[in-house]
This record gives sequence, structure tokens and C-alpha cells, in this order.
Amino acid sequence: MPAPENKFKNLLSEGQLQIGLWLGLATANSAELCGFAGFDWLVVDGEHTPSDLPLITSQLQALAASPSEAVVRVPIGETWMIKQFLDAGAQTILVPMVEDAAQAAELVRAMRYPPAGVRGVGSALARASKYNTIPDYLTTANEQVCLLVQVESANAMKNIEAIAALDGVDGVFIGPSDLAADMGFLGKAGAPEVNAAVEDGIKRILAQGKPAGVLTGDLTLAQNYIDQGATFVAVGSDVGLLTKAAGDLAKKFKG
Repeated sequence: MPAPENKFKNLLSEGQLQIGLWLGLATANSAELCGFAGFDWLVVDGEHTPSDLPLITSQLQALAASPSEAVVRVPIGETWMIKQFLDAGAQTILVPMVEDAAQAAELVRAMRYPPAGVRGVGSALARASKYNTIPDYLTTANEQVCLLVQVESANAMKNIEAIAALDGVDGVFIGPSDLAADMGFLGKAGAPEVNAAVEDGIKRILAQGKPAGVLTGDLTLAQNYIDQGATFVAVGSDVGLLTKAAGDLAKKFKG
């Protein structure tokens, strides 16, 4: 029996549009709720939320029965950290702040068992192998892992072709908020200059034959990026949805 099929990776390679949502509330219950809301993929965020390894594992467990595919964003692209999240059952990893092809190449190796990479062999203890009940896990896992790298600085945008061209990089994700800050537009991810840079990045990623992704809570911009060819697009967050709905409801009755 092989490692479980990574449906997100397969759909990504086929160029099918996948609409996602960011998970920042760091609870299994909210993750499970969002898993049945109709999104294709959900990012369990470990970079800007209170989610640590145990909390992310509980969210992966909560999402296992849902039709939504889980993507885990690690806090930073460290080999030891990627190993832990893969063993916890994440098959798709999103790594923030990737600056160049050399860094991306190290991440590719971190995702895979030898001889293709340096992932430590500890699957007998891990949720990823269903606690050693998947007999062919070690020999099939490399085919099912999916690496998404996040470019979010002006320097990274200069290197986008070299990053996207790497074998083992399954998709390139543009982070407009940090890109905006690096371009001098802190807190203004929708600025025309930032939008132009994102559009240009999408075209350059696609030219390398790789899927392009982006996150924006601006639904007009989200549709624009889809029209530009982005195929994995996150259109908001659980935090944003709850904040808006709670505020709107309070205003309705309090004026």
C-alpha cells in the first residue's frame, strides 16, 4: 500500500483552479468547520498564528474527513521543521520568505527521503505513515509531497524564474503584504504598483511551466489574479470572516 494520494498536488499539476482560505484561529473545531465550507484547500498557518506542531497536527486530524485539502505553512524553511510537519501528516508544505533558487533547492531536498533528499527516516513513529501501517510509505512518499515556495520581497521577485524552474518546486506563491512592505507600501497590498508586480510575477511563474498562487482578501483583486492565470488563490481567512461577521451583527443591532 502506497502513501496517500496528494489530490491538491495532482489538481495543481493539471492546472485546475483551486480556491482556498487561510486558517489563523488555531483550533481544530474552526478548521473542521471551514473544511466543510466548500473551499478546495485550506492553509493551516504556522507563521503568523499561535499554531505550533501539536496544534497544527490537531487541525490536520480535524480536516482529514473533509473534502478540503490541507496545506501547512511552516514558520520558516528549516529542514528539521519541515521534517516534523511532514511526519505529522502534512503532504503539502508552504515555505515563506524564499529569496533565491539556492534556498529553494535546499527546501526541495528537505521534502524528500534519500537519495533525492535529506528527510530523516522516522516514519515508524509518525502519523504520516498511519503509524507504520502503510508498508510502502518510505518508497512512495516522495511522489506525494508537494512544495510551495512563497516569494514576498523585491529581491525574490527578481529571482522568480530561477526559483520556479527548479524540479521539485510544485508551485510558487506570491505574498502581496510583505511584498508591498518591501516596496515601500506597508499595509497597502492593493496599491497599483504592488498589483502590477504581482501580475508580472504570475506571468513569469507561468512562463516556467509552474502554477502560480496568491492570497488576497480583496475579491476584485482575487478575480483579477485568477484572470491573469493564477490557479491556487486564497480569498480570505477564518479570522477575517469572523471579525467581519461579528462586527456587522453588532452594528446591526447597536447602530
